[in-house]
Amino acid sequence: MLTRRHIRVKVMQGIYALTQSHSDSLEKQEKFLRVSIENMYSLYLLSLGLLIEVQQMAKEQVKLSSKKYMANASDEYPNKEKFVNNELMLQLANNGPLKEELERRKLNNWYLNEEYVKIIYREIVASESYQKYMSIPSSSYQADKELVIDLFRNVIAPNEKIYDHFEDDKLTWVDDIPIVNTFILKQLKKVTADKTNTYFLPQLVQDEDDLEFAKKLLVKTLLNNEVLVKEIEGKTPNWDKDRIADVDAILLKMAICELLNFPSIPERVTINEYLEIAKEYSTPKSSIFINGILDNLVKEYKAEGKLKKVGRGLL
Repeated sequence: MLTRRHIRVKVMQGIYALTQSHSDSLEKQEKFLRVSIENMYSLYLLSLGLLIEVQQMAKEQVKLSSKKYMANASDEYPNKEKFVNNELMLQLANNGPLKEELERRKLNNWYLNEEYVKIIYREIVASESYQKYMSIPSSSYQADKELVIDLFRNVIAPNEKIYDHFEDDKLTWVDDIPIVNTFILKQLKKVTADKTNTYFLPQLVQDEDDLEFAKKLLVKTLLNNEVLVKEIEGKTPNWDKDRIADVDAILLKMAICELLNFPSIPERVTINEYLEIAKEYSTPKSSIFINGILDNLVKEYKAEGKLKKVGRGLL
């Protein structure tokens, strides 16, 4: 679920938080990094939990409409229980391990924020894709899946009130929301009717090496801060260090640390990763600035024999 680029972003966030708070507690930042990574998984689970709550609300609405004397909007459709019986929605709603994990992490509490569930449900019912889906009596797993994908992409993911709710809950989720939403869409696209219940409980990271990479990158960047600052200053003679954007400075220090301390990662991979992060998190010209400095440093390190890379795929 979490790629190396996401991990680099998490490390960047941790160092930035430390810089802004003027704290020098390495232990505190290591804890911040671990919690931030773990919270990303909680956001993923909460988003799936929202889909479950929407299905449950739809079920309640159908039950209420059957007791009314006057017809409502759902009665206009040939099969008013079609959405309630959507196979993919039921796959989530009846997923025992997923519900247990939500309960274990105390994330099964959308009932405390039911207004958000109502907002999403109303927008779903008003959507063109829902109305088109409900107007056709028959269905199939593929059709059910296509509806859920469309609703998540066009109704749930871009909803500003849900975004604000998550932001208010945990500030670090602001950067996690696009990553989590993209991952959920990939999960929904790949799911099949015969997938096991654990399909929706993927590993947070591919292996323990990723967590070790995160910790090592954070620690070595922070502990070698003065040395890394001098490396940058030597390559920016026309720039006062105070004129370099905080995020640019952090990304440069992380990239230099990675070049010198992670021999299995090709230098081009390192440079490309930080350029992409700079494009997303810093100023429009940051990637050009960072690329120029890193290219010069790589040439210098190679000439001095300081850049020692090993493993497959290295030039």
